[in-house]
Amino acid sequence: MTTDESTGSTLSYEQARGELVEVVQRLEAGGSTLEESLALWERGEELARVCRDWLEGARARLDAVLEADAGADEAEDDEDDALDGGDGAEADDDEDGDGDDEGAARTAAGVS
Repeated sequence: MTTDESTGSTLSYEQARGELVEVVQRLEAGGSTLEESLALWERGEELARVCRDWLEGARARLDAVLEADAGADEAEDDEDDALDGGDGAEADDDEDGDGDDEGAARTAAGVS
């Protein structure tokens, strides 16, 4: 959670965003004195920072999960490679060394 320094309370993302919407609406409506408008602007900046902090924290958590998932997938691939022979390469059916698998296909069909 993020602590709002001006009030000392803890605001959730939703609370900060809701208040920010209200601040923007009040500024757009006009009718405030210059001093009131400046105070609203400053409050809006603080609320925007709170929202940004929450979103950056959420992004960091998602990145951590994605990295952990990628690491688990990589470990699983390594385990599969170890079971298949350990080198991570597919079986080489290019018996005649020319870059294709025709030799293996001819051999399987009984053709020399």
